[in-house]
Amino acid sequence: MKKTAIITGSSRGIGRAAAVKLAHKGYRVCINYIERHDKAKEVVRELNDEGYEAIAFQADVGDRDQVYAMVEKTKDVFGPPDLLVNNAGVAGQSLFQDVTDEMWNRYFNTNLNGARNTIMAVLPDMLERKKGTIVNVSSIWGMHGASCEVTYSCTKHALIGLTRSLAMELAPSNIRVNCVAPGVIDTDMVQVLGKDVLDELALQTPLGRLGTPEDIANAICFLASEESSFITGQVLVSDGGFIG
Repeated sequence: MKKTAIITGSSRGIGRAAAVKLAHKGYRVCINYIERHDKAKEVVRELNDEGYEAIAFQADVGDRDQVYAMVEKTKDVFGPPDLLVNNAGVAGQSLFQDVTDEMWNRYFNTNLNGARNTIMAVLPDMLERKKGTIVNVSSIWGMHGASCEVTYSCTKHALIGLTRSLAMELAPSNIRVNCVAPGVIDTDMVQVLGKDVLDELALQTPLGRLGTPEDIANAICFLASEESSFITGQVLVSDGGFIG
């Protein structure tokens, strides 16, 4: 029987790579996006043309009503989700004293509240069936901290706390919750740093390169698979050795 997956923030980058790989592994996938309608439709079209089942749904994960509508639509088309990947996120650099209330609230609303909203929406069905998998995408900056990224680091650290605590709570219901902590990954989000900075970050990475979205998609798929059926409450770091 095919399984159903919702991957938030999956029109491009890590989310897109994860959605494509999960589809190739037999999942019916819901591609979530907030702005890039063109990219989301492109992913769906490519997957459909290859014979895989995929839909796109626009929803701001920070808006509970939109999230619940997305989950209901997914259930109507594919059935209740077996897998939730919380990938949607925002990032940026700023000195702490320059962080505005608007920026602080936006980061927490998307990166942390977004995960809360999606988990709350899928959990009733998972609890009823006593099975399900949740994979949250954090960051090495949520483990190590980063200068000029206090707000982002706080949200990603909170995601790790959410993962570890919720895993303990849901384990008796056979629902696993794990987390991937990517290092510096070559996506649109980091391209804003510029080539010189990215080259330096690659040099600082023991493996000598930036990660790819596919590297993180591989980690997500492992945590979603039966190969990790005895793993829950864990943080899988995929950073090329960056933080040691």
